[in-house]
Order: sequence, then C-alpha cells, then structure tokens
Amino acid sequence: MKCCVLASGSKGNCTYIEYNNTKILIDLGTTSLYAEKKLKDIDVDPKDIKAIIITHTHVDHINGLKVFIKKYNPKIYLSEIMHKELKNDIILNNYEYIDGDFTIDDLKINVIKTSHDTEDSNGYIVESSDSSIVYITDTGYINQKNFKKLINKNVYIFESNHDVEMLMNGRYPYNIKQRILGDKGHLSNKDAGYYLSKLIGDNTKQVILAHISHDNNTDEIALKTVKEELKTNEIEFDNIIIAHQEFRTDLIEV
Repeated sequence: MKCCVLASGSKGNCTYIEYNNTKILIDLGTTSLYAEKKLKDIDVDPKDIKAIIITHTHVDHINGLKVFIKKYNPKIYLSEIMHKELKNDIILNNYEYIDGDFTIDDLKINVIKTSHDTEDSNGYIVESSDSSIVYITDTGYINQKNFKKLINKNVYIFESNHDVEMLMNGRYPYNIKQRILGDKGHLSNKDAGYYLSKLIGDNTKQVILAHISHDNNTDEIALKTVKEELKTNEIEFDNIIIAHQEFRTDLIEV
C-alpha cells in the first residue's frame, strides 16, 4: 500500500492512498487544482481516483469536492448525515452511504467515530491483505474502546493540532480556545503522543503528524512534545514526520 498526504491543516486536507490498481482520496479540502497538481507530482492521473472518503463536512475537508467530481466523477463515500449537510452546496450523483465498515475493491475500510463540532465525523483504518493505514484528525479525544482496532498498524496519519501553552497565550478568542481544547475540538501534541504510545507496535513503520495549527503550533514543538510523551510511556519510535499545508509528503510505501 502507498500513501501521500497531499495537504494537511486548517486551510485544506487531502490524503492519497493506493493499493494495486485502487486509488482513493480521504477528503478533498484543498482546491481541486491543487489536488490534481499534487497527484500528478506523484505520477497519478486524477481521472484514476476511484473514490473519495469524507471524514466530515467542514470546508477544509470538502472545499475542492464540487469541482473535482464534476471533472472526474469518483464515487463519494460519506454518511447520510454528511450528505444532508452537503445538499445545499454540492450535488452528488455517484455516492455510497457509510453505514459501518465497508470495502473498496481489495481495501477494507474500518470506521472509527471521532468527536468533533459537527453532526457526524469519522476516522478510518484502511487495510489491505498485508498493510494498514490509520487516518485520524479533527477529534477532541479517541474512545478507548477503539484502541484494540487501532493498535499496531503500519502507518498512522494522526492529528497533532496544537501546543496548549501556545494556544492559551495566543490571539484566539477565549471561546475558540475552549472549543479547540474541548471534547469536540482537536488533539494537542501531548494528546497525540499519549494516544500513539498506546497504539504504536512492532508493525508500525511511519507516523505522520497532521492538521498542525499555523497559529498555535510549530513543527519543532510538535515533534519534540510527541517524542517526549512517547518516551515517558516507554515507547522508542523515531520515524515521525510532519504533514504540511502548502506541500505534500513523500509517497510512502508499506
């Protein structure tokens, strides 16, 4: 399986996953033009994208969807609640409702319910016969009941949104700070390190820290905090990179 985070942050999120001849996206919150360009950078023709799986309907996860589906018509996987939220803005003709775990060709998609300030939001575990990728962002916490499903996967694309001290001392209004810190907000660097310490296993090859706040975090602080939290929990793991808003990661193969 191959993956590439094309963009990640508050201005647009999009991740590419490939297995055999099946090519999918998780979210399309960048412009369609940006996503097309980044796909071509890794030698993927946008018309070959078979499906787009939606995590939730905030604009930074669906911004480019309308233009992209008009041009290429991939199948959209989303919940019925998400579809109702989209109906005034984006007309879908090729879609399938998410109602529990599902498959796309040889890929099995396990749904992990996340906790965010929207009517419905999901994280996903994408698995083939021999590899696995976890995608979890935009959540205030991860329910412990999901740990068993999430443990010891090959790649974790995982939210590490903010440094709490930077957030609290920053320019955001108090109510926004409380929203970000709350159970329906975003995972902090320390949260990310704690959860990853419970999930990383012998099969884990790569961690990609995602949805880094431009205002309330830095690459250096996120990496340092996550690694310190892992060490505190007696986990030795150094293969951690940062996903960015303006440019893609390398194409990672597991």
